[in-house]
Amino acid sequence: MQNTLFGVFDDLLRTRIEGAIASGTYDVGVETVTAESLKVADRRTLYVHPGSGAETQVFTISRRDRNRPFTLAEALDVANDPRARLLVNAQSGRAAVQVPAPSLMLDDGEVERRVRLLRPMERPAIPLSAMAQIHWRAADRADFVRAWEAEIAALPEFTDSSLHIVTGLLLPIWRRLPNDSMRVYRLQTDDGERIIGRVVSPAWVAQAVESEAPVLEPGDAFVAVLDGRTILQLHDGLDVRRTKVMGDFRIEVSGFSDGMVDQLKAMGLISEIIAWKLGLFVPVGADGPAILSALLQRYPLVRIAERSAA
Repeated sequence: MQNTLFGVFDDLLRTRIEGAIASGTYDVGVETVTAESLKVADRRTLYVHPGSGAETQVFTISRRDRNRPFTLAEALDVANDPRARLLVNAQSGRAAVQVPAPSLMLDDGEVERRVRLLRPMERPAIPLSAMAQIHWRAADRADFVRAWEAEIAALPEFTDSSLHIVTGLLLPIWRRLPNDSMRVYRLQTDDGERIIGRVVSPAWVAQAVESEAPVLEPGDAFVAVLDGRTILQLHDGLDVRRTKVMGDFRIEVSGFSDGMVDQLKAMGLISEIIAWKLGLFVPVGADGPAILSALLQRYPLVRIAERSAA
């Protein structure tokens, strides 16, 4: 009985850790960033101490990582487990291997059974009950191989991203820093410069350095919203935020009037009827940043609001 209790405790702890890692709230101490390339793209001074002259700066780091996808051979090897299933998404044509994942105990005491989807570049764990609603279907080996190889072939060799780090004298502005994540990174740039500091979101940077209207590049805005911590408030009462629909994270646009629907759909937004109500969504695929950019041009950014990761 004791072994059983400790086994359940270990499963619950591992599930909590996985959830914290997925939401970006897991604190592992000081993390060392390694990548193919790390360059300082921008640096701004947020605060200068009147006595010592010490500065608080925010660095924007251009990061390039080499993509190392899960290979077809590795996927098929995992699929040899009798509990594994080969899947292809009926809507997107993507492939995945479904394997068991630790169950999650919800706040009301109910146990939520989950599965993990092994994909070329991600390993999401989702509720088993949501599988029927998100278009994943059992596939034969030939269809699975074809879909997996097509996705691998479409992957670029590298992924470029940005990292924002507040460094230097932090104590005077500590209350201004976000309190939903305390992650500290250290890194060395391609030029040999060593940096250590608190990681912040692009939305926080835009607010910290804004003079009048907030400015956020469309690519950064897309990443910030999809991360779950940021709400973009636009002209004419529009809000852009991340929501969860049928087990998938989506970028939803709310606050629109009936007269705005056709124009928003013409920009590329997707319309869906959910619970008898019209919803408009920015695609989360490759076209998403360009569509969000068009939306921001038509309805400029008014305010950036921060919220806890969802």
